[in-house]
Amino acid sequence: MKAPQAIQYTPEGPQPLVREIALGAAYPVHALGPLREAVEAVQGITQAPLAIPAQSALAVASLAVQGFADVETLGGPRALSLYALTIARSGERKSACDAPLISPLRKHEQDKAKAQRDDMQSWINKQALWKGERDRILSEAKRAKGEKRTAAQADLEALGPEPAAPPSADRTVTEPTFEGLTKLFATGQPSLGLFSDEGGQFLGGHAMNSDNRQKTLAALNDLWQGNPIRRTRSGDGHATLYGRRLAVHLMVQPTVARSFMADPLAADTGFLPRFLMCEPPSAIGTRMQANARRDDMALEAFGARLHAILDTDMPMDPDTCELQPRVLGLAPDSRILLASFADATEAAQAPGGDLAHIPGTASKAAEQAARIAGVLTLWHDLEARQVQPSDMADAIMLAKYYLSEASRLASAATVSAEIDKAENLRRWLLESWQHREVMVRDVVQMGPNALRETPKARAALGILEKHGWLVRLDAGTVVRGAARAEAWVIVPGRADVV
Repeated sequence: MKAPQAIQYTPEGPQPLVREIALGAAYPVHALGPLREAVEAVQGITQAPLAIPAQSALAVASLAVQGFADVETLGGPRALSLYALTIARSGERKSACDAPLISPLRKHEQDKAKAQRDDMQSWINKQALWKGERDRILSEAKRAKGEKRTAAQADLEALGPEPAAPPSADRTVTEPTFEGLTKLFATGQPSLGLFSDEGGQFLGGHAMNSDNRQKTLAALNDLWQGNPIRRTRSGDGHATLYGRRLAVHLMVQPTVARSFMADPLAADTGFLPRFLMCEPPSAIGTRMQANARRDDMALEAFGARLHAILDTDMPMDPDTCELQPRVLGLAPDSRILLASFADATEAAQAPGGDLAHIPGTASKAAEQAARIAGVLTLWHDLEARQVQPSDMADAIMLAKYYLSEASRLASAATVSAEIDKAENLRRWLLESWQHREVMVRDVVQMGPNALRETPKARAALGILEKHGWLVRLDAGTVVRGAARAEAWVIVPGRADVV
């Protein structure tokens, strides 16, 4: 048996556990086509990472055009709705980036709300007259018999349905429940945006609690697909709403994003893979006023274009408000580009491939590219009939960026989960474990519940060893009366160090 090993501690002592996340690629702003100048203008003012205003611009543009057309993809026509998730910590100027790009939309909502007040008063008067006439007919019918009762029935049918209230002018929501969103789609605009610069309020709100999470995710998945909304409730009966569209942009803190991305339900239902997500490198500490620049003309042009689209009547059934979008086709060369991109992403999903760990996101990348291309096309020309190769090439470049971010963030989420397990083990060793040495079997038998399997316990011990909280003992060192093939000694340290 070997004598007890002399342990050499590093002078600096144990190091904090850190989540090592590789930096993301630069945002390909040149691929934004007609949105580029506005995005660069916002970045010039805020000096925030380019990806933040780019996400806002794409989401706003998607909301503006999604009611006019669906885009042809390799799998058939699809909605132009985009779901965006922007991850940035406090102080990255998320709200400052979003405000100038969404302000024309807010102005449009405000103007429509003012006009709606007159329509609302007119409706109140019509509704009162309709109700009075209906009450009169019903009152007479109660006293009538025979032919007079039949005549009352005919009068009711001639009266027609109750006048419909003017639709809500709102085009955006921030924290809707599934029921609230369905109601707004039924009584308001058929094209909406779920936009929030504090997206954690939605992800952590009532709509996403344990009781509502599954139905909310299913509903949002259906809307991304362009499927009808179906709702069945006691008292209200069954309702189906066709031809509705939803664009989404959630800006969230990294801690919120990590929790969301680690949620198996969000991944398994296909909700998370529907998002264009990014976490750009921080610009904090580099945003000097001497480097700020303004381009008011670019922002004015963006606002004017957004107003023009929002003021254009969407194709819809006047009675049901069901959107009737045309199909935006693909030029032959655009289809060739898209097919080549689809094949490349499919090959990368094979075992051992670069995208094997995110098959859900990778399998949707070609469709995301087609959607982005459709948005860029209609932003430039609302009457366009085909996506041209230049827009498709730009969209594919953007889709590649989002794929790289999804891959990077998925790997980071895995690293984060492993670090969290190691942190739980570190605290257990320092606060609850009574011995100086520790072995894998000690952790499996008595450690934190999440580490009661040998591979998980060994991985967590390895992380603590890497950060200096454990020192590996030589094979054969005597631990608790027996020679051990594998064991570690715990380095003294404070339990409150993270």
